[in-house]
Amino acid sequence: MQRFPSIIDAFDWWIKNEYPSLSPDLKKGKLTDAWRDYIHKKSISESRMKKILVEYGHFDIHIIITRKP
Repeated sequence: MQRFPSIIDAFDWWIKNEYPSLSPDLKKGKLTDAWRDYIHKKSISESRMKKILVEYGHFDIHIIITRKP
């Protein structure tokens, strides 16, 4: 199991390592748009990244916020 410190780091890893191996049928529409937005413009929201990681990357995302006394 691989852990990432942030959504952006996980998405960056997924775009570089998993996205290229997806079938051409999957690389249409919103995935191609997300890839283009991330690689060329860097204008993709964390919310959109999360949806893609869960749907296509098989990620479980848990956010833990802890306040120290």
